[in-house]
Amino acid sequence: MAALTPLLISAAPPRPPRIVSINPCIDAVLMQVADPAQIAGISHYSQDARATSIPLAQARRFHATSGTAEEVVALAPDVVITGPHVEPATIAALKRMHIALVQYPVPESVAESAAQVRAIAALAGHADRGGMLAGRIAAAAQPSRATPLPALIWQSGGLVPGAGTLSDDLLRRAGFRNMSATYGLKQWDVLPLEYLIANPPRVLLSVGAAEVGEDRLTSHPAVRRLGQRITIAPYPVRLMNCGGPTIIAAMTRLKQVRRAFGS
Repeated sequence: MAALTPLLISAAPPRPPRIVSINPCIDAVLMQVADPAQIAGISHYSQDARATSIPLAQARRFHATSGTAEEVVALAPDVVITGPHVEPATIAALKRMHIALVQYPVPESVAESAAQVRAIAALAGHADRGGMLAGRIAAAAQPSRATPLPALIWQSGGLVPGAGTLSDDLLRRAGFRNMSATYGLKQWDVLPLEYLIANPPRVLLSVGAAEVGEDRLTSHPAVRRLGQRITIAPYPVRLMNCGGPTIIAAMTRLKQVRRAFGS
């Protein structure tokens, strides 16, 4: 029996990695693909009602950090997962402590986001969960067969997502045609109010209106005078922040708005 002990120990499955996420979009994925005990820390943004992409009650069960080197290292993770932007001091500290750092770019399409979900789940040791979540995302994002309706997503200050963004992909899949290119806007650009008035979309998705009641620009008298030429639909801020499981909620909202216009 003593001779068999080393063999039995070596055959034991590896311990799932202890993970710290310093990105709220990564947090949202981890909540669905990792065991809670694996998640040593999440981004402080996930505990902010204005920025979170997960329920606050769920987020508050976890330790949150602002992403500084001291906070992250103190949690002794096996791996830190984040987005494309990380403070150089944090990167240097993680290297010194031999803590793995994995960064993911901002997804620009449903397919890219689903691939990230699978990768994060595999890193957490639960590839099967990643496959299931990616499948739910793909099902929610099935392209609509409705005639594309001219639409625009309008954020505070007139910021508009254009071609090459996840929002653009979601609009198309929900049965809309993003009018960003019509105005000659770049991937992310600001649309002057005058341009909107001169050539309005059929649907204006007002980001933040769901939280504050109305946006300052969409409540402008000139916009109001457009009357039946334009429909202003509230679009929650949290649906703009991330891909991953947020895509499911975003597609639900977009398809709800599109159904009001028939086929």
